[in-house]
Amino acid sequence: MSASDIVSCVAFDGHRRIAAGTLAEVALATKQAVDAGVDGPVLVFDDFNGRPVELDLRGTPDDVLARLPAPTPNDESAPRGPGRPKLGVIAREVTLLPRHWDWLAGQPGGASATLRRLVEEARRSHRERDSVRLAGEAVDRFMSAMAGNLPGYEEASRAFWRNERERFIHVTDAWPADVREHVRALAARAWQAPHAD
Repeated sequence: MSASDIVSCVAFDGHRRIAAGTLAEVALATKQAVDAGVDGPVLVFDDFNGRPVELDLRGTPDDVLARLPAPTPNDESAPRGPGRPKLGVIAREVTLLPRHWDWLAGQPGGASATLRRLVEEARRSHRERDSVRLAGEAVDRFMSAMAGNLPGYEEASRAFWRNERERFIHVTDAWPADVREHVRALAARAWQAPHAD
């Protein structure tokens, strides 16, 4: 199974859903719709984070599949061995106070190893909270892009963030069916995400 089979996406032609499924499935369905002359604009969204997915639909279906964007690898699934990671290390500037640098310098493995360890510990301990936040951001991004100009958008957004489910359902009733159903599905997923205490 390739990485493109794992990503869950949805494609819209204006307010009409073209396809939902893996990135590969959605890309092929979107290419077929574009080749058939849909009105547009055609937008594709990653269901996990609500961000738009850029697809290059030129050429044959095989050409489209060959150019699919690669998803970010899940580094938790990769086996780790001793020593410095060979791939994926990114050097960036970190600004800390002198006392922070002093403390880091005294830690076993040095500053970089200590920072990596602290980040991993924070990721584990905040996993549920991050899951809730990411699910909410997916709703927010999709709703802003697809319903930002629809009546009741701001009220729906407030109802979502306040966890006013009945109000959210009521406000979104007048939206185009495919947009309404997808935003409700994303909202349901966000509301069901495990909440950290």
